[in-house]
Amino acid sequence: MTLEQIRALIRDVPDFPKPGIVFKDITPLVAHPEAFRAAVDHLAERTEPYRPDALLAIESRGFIFGTALAQRLNVEMHLVRKRGKLPRQTVSAEYQLEYGTDHLEVHADSIRAGGRYLIVDDLIATGGTAAATASLVERHDAVVAAYAFLIELKFLDGRKALGDAPVVSLIEY
Repeated sequence: MTLEQIRALIRDVPDFPKPGIVFKDITPLVAHPEAFRAAVDHLAERTEPYRPDALLAIESRGFIFGTALAQRLNVEMHLVRKRGKLPRQTVSAEYQLEYGTDHLEVHADSIRAGGRYLIVDDLIATGGTAAATASLVERHDAVVAAYAFLIELKFLDGRKALGDAPVVSLIEY
């Protein structure tokens, strides 16, 4: 399945979650087994050369792609969640929102010094959540091998927030 066929399954939802935002709805893609498998295969082909030891999937839609991608790459997957959602000891990173700040957490034993981590989410906009996740990796003397996103909103220039690690995105708007 081509990227154009995959792209055709992503719906625009105007004014969600607030006026002026055009939400990229991936649920039709996720509901289509062949398209979802193809999207994961495309991501795997483009990220495998970076040889990650493990994957960090960002809440919540990053879990969808992260789980399948980790299985396809045969690497561990760890969850990156909002504060207070993980049951064991965590480490946290603060990041900027349009109005204020928020926090992401990962289990303290999920990132090992010297490890190579692939950071995965469904979409990159401003890059804030991915950059916060990268700060957790770097704080543990580990390396961001690459970033992987199904969708990139190029007009928001989120790659600038991500430093020098490679960025893989399948569909650009």
